[in-house]
Amino acid sequence: MQLNPKLIKTQFEKSMAKYDENALVQQLMAEKLVKALINCAGKNFANILELGAGTGLLTKQLTGCVNYKKYYANDLVEKSGSYLKSIVSDCKFICGNAQKIKTSSKMDLIISNAMFQWFSNLERVLGHYRTILNPAGTIAFSTFAPDNFKEIKSLTGLALDYKEPDEIRSILEKNYKVLYLEKFDYKLNFTTPLEILAHMKHTGVNSLGAKHWGILEVKDFCDKYKSLYPDLTLTYSPVIVVAEKI
Repeated sequence: MQLNPKLIKTQFEKSMAKYDENALVQQLMAEKLVKALINCAGKNFANILELGAGTGLLTKQLTGCVNYKKYYANDLVEKSGSYLKSIVSDCKFICGNAQKIKTSSKMDLIISNAMFQWFSNLERVLGHYRTILNPAGTIAFSTFAPDNFKEIKSLTGLALDYKEPDEIRSILEKNYKVLYLEKFDYKLNFTTPLEILAHMKHTGVNSLGAKHWGILEVKDFCDKYKSLYPDLTLTYSPVIVVAEKI
């Protein structure tokens, strides 16, 4: 689907205040990502660049577990900088589109949690990040597989261009050695379909579509959700990746 960067920025900016309390799966992904990183590449990275840092959910996990000299962080939303500097006081914040980011220094680690699914051309972006990394530098990221939000797609037709793990591996292997790749599914339970919509709003995912729903459209969505998915679950399908520049 065609993505609107301005809409994505606006919706994530709106979601920031309630993001951490709703981003339960993203928190789990951050934990798994940091654990996989340390197991595959160790704890020492002189220069770190975190992409799509948001409220600092991954930042907290990572900085408590690794050693670094300089921490660079990026986000599309300017307000992210204040969240990040409360965690890493001397963090260098780079506001802008992560797909086009430029840095003054080479990086030893590029890391990102639950953001690469927004990229329109993963191969091109990974090629760009290779130019930012030092020789044998590490890239670690989490994204999502095609079953992510499968309930929403079945009801609305809206979905990002999620890639299968094998396709992600194939793209990576052109420029990197894959050290770790894991896919898992995780279901969240809700008591009403409205709770599901609120959850998506508070994690910024309502930027999937620009159209504003009226009362009748919301009611129709809720009725269909209860009919097709009476357990009121929402499926996440995360993918965790760690790779080394070759």
